[in-house]
Amino acid sequence: MTHFKNYIGGTWQSGAEELPNINPSDTSDVVGQIAMGDGAALEAAVAAAKAAAPGWAHSTPQQRFDILDAVGSEILARKAELGALLSREEGKTLPEGIGEVGRAGQLFKFFAGETLRISGDVLASVRPGISVEVTREPLGVVGLITPWNFPMAIPAWKIAPALAYGNAVVFKPSEVAPGCAWALADMLDRAGLPAGVFNMVIGKGSSVGEAMVHHPDIAGISFTGSIATGKRIAAGCVARQARVQLEMGGKNPMIVLDDADLTTAVNCSANGAFFSTGQRCTASSRLIVTEGIHDRFVRALEENMKALKVDHALKEGTQIGPVIDERQLQKNLFYLGVAREEGAVVRGGEILKRDSDGYFMAPALFTETRNDMRINREEIFGPTASVIRVKNYEEALAVANDTEFGLSSGICTTSLKYARHFQRHAQAGMVMVNLPTAGVDYHVPFGGRKGSSYGTREQGKYAAEFYTIVKTAYVAG
Repeated sequence: MTHFKNYIGGTWQSGAEELPNINPSDTSDVVGQIAMGDGAALEAAVAAAKAAAPGWAHSTPQQRFDILDAVGSEILARKAELGALLSREEGKTLPEGIGEVGRAGQLFKFFAGETLRISGDVLASVRPGISVEVTREPLGVVGLITPWNFPMAIPAWKIAPALAYGNAVVFKPSEVAPGCAWALADMLDRAGLPAGVFNMVIGKGSSVGEAMVHHPDIAGISFTGSIATGKRIAAGCVARQARVQLEMGGKNPMIVLDDADLTTAVNCSANGAFFSTGQRCTASSRLIVTEGIHDRFVRALEENMKALKVDHALKEGTQIGPVIDERQLQKNLFYLGVAREEGAVVRGGEILKRDSDGYFMAPALFTETRNDMRINREEIFGPTASVIRVKNYEEALAVANDTEFGLSSGICTTSLKYARHFQRHAQAGMVMVNLPTAGVDYHVPFGGRKGSSYGTREQGKYAAEFYTIVKTAYVAG
């Protein structure tokens, strides 16, 4: 059995206790034993990172390129193997798992290239005989806290830029699905990363994560997770003037106008709402549909939903895997009850029995809903979606923007006029036209507005805004 140990100062270390990593498609399958870190492990990791940070900050771009590129190449070469691990521990279907691993490899490759593109400016001063140089330097030690729903891609899009820009890393993956994080740490170790530059402590957010937020030697925290936890992290970081970057929840709208192509609208909505078991912050959880197409859309989406195959993540032909664990399954069922109490019509959402014991749930569609219902205000994080009937585009836009979140927003229409207007007026960090709200590229910025995000963007060249600090130098002569 694989033991997912902590990685501190270039060595693998056991934890204070071990917990099983359970396959949500088959609860009798133990993926591995998780070494749970504690406060002492975190202190050791921060000390190792602090000691290694100066040397790594002054490493050459070629050294950083070689290591990140090697890791990216290995990830891509092992896509099938690592994708199966991801699907086994997290519950994504195998094609989704392989796709996520591929994205992680691309992220490492992209940021390997970025090591050679760190630029600055040389300017003339307004004073004679003086030049001005503007350069970027690493923060120092950064803390990275990631969730379970993208156990390979999200760690990659934080770790790769952190290292590319010369920072030392203390990384806390989710203890719910740490196998992919362990695999990343193993690849970084074998790629020749100097001891202490990268450290991983697996543990609970309430202990290890909380200690990271308040540690005086961690210069910045990048976090992806819930909005409640994100607010606590922001408060803790601001109190000690540490840099903070937050990616949190979403209640993403997908507008379907009367002129939309029905097949496109149904496919975009089903993909965005139900694939990856709805366990992604970019999921289309509010389907805002104009009255002329509403009834046809609901009938077509319900037929599409009923045809989706829910089963073991590794089984060929499975389109939707299990919910991550019993706790999340019970939360989903709770919101089905809330929907009924609020007067919505609930279609689907049944607990499903399969050949193996797992957390299988049929996709659920809520119809006859209003935007002020709890099911349309709170993130559910399961294979559910609500349909909200509206009169026209103007009302649809108002409803779409009427939320505390602002991550991704979509529209299905054949009208260039409405598509362009929506692109400009949607209060979201990302806009999708005739595409699912979930699904983004690795080389462009990712992030939202309002309660969904705080701080600078992740991914692409914009990642430099968080992982580096600008220095302005004046030189006479």
